[in-house]
Amino acid sequence: MTIDTNDLLNSILQSLERIDYIHPEEIPNIDLYMDQVTTFMETQLRSTKRYEQDKILTKTMINNYAKNHLLPPPVKKKYSKEHLLVLIFIYYFKNLLSIHDIETLLKPLTDTYFQTSDNFDLSAVYKEVCHLEKSRISSVQEDIKKLWNESSKSYQDAPSEDQEYLKLFAFICSLSFDVYIKKTIIEKMIDSFAEKTNDKYREHSRTQSKTLMSSKHQRLYDYSLFSILSNTISYPSFP
Repeated sequence: MTIDTNDLLNSILQSLERIDYIHPEEIPNIDLYMDQVTTFMETQLRSTKRYEQDKILTKTMINNYAKNHLLPPPVKKKYSKEHLLVLIFIYYFKNLLSIHDIETLLKPLTDTYFQTSDNFDLSAVYKEVCHLEKSRISSVQEDIKKLWNESSKSYQDAPSEDQEYLKLFAFICSLSFDVYIKKTIIEKMIDSFAEKTNDKYREHSRTQSKTLMSSKHQRLYDYSLFSILSNTISYPSFP
């Protein structure tokens, strides 16, 4: 995300308009080796890096995700399209959530939709979430304008030489407060459903015989909650 500090507000708003995401059809339909996965992610998500030397994804990261059960293990050292979708989710979530929270959030998805033969699969979940986020850009822009205008009116009694910095500080604090509130909401939602979800999936693994209707209800619950949490967090890529 490139910001022009001389025209900060307009630069932010224009950058928001350029938000995009990795489309499912852009992900190879062939299985990839580790090096190919890291290269793909680096190429596709390069614009999200804060510093040029930052790494989008490393072999160590991928191994740790698999070790911590965030990512299903590769098959014969190869990673599928579904693996890449999970890695994309992890990439965005890790900027805000703990590894444990990400595992709790993604487990129902990987258990239900990972390499399923159903028409509604992990690609469908991913595409819908990204569509929901894209549809929010206008409202996000309006919120940012409001915060900017309110911050611009602050510190009227401060020394004139300090006002520019203080108003910028107020704007950053307002944005940070918004992030803090949403992060708190997300953590409370994850905590509230984690135990219930784990109990359901332990029971499911023992019986393997839920009715089709119950399965559909569980899938709807998992997907709906995931969509709410994803749209509370943030936005995809800033070219």
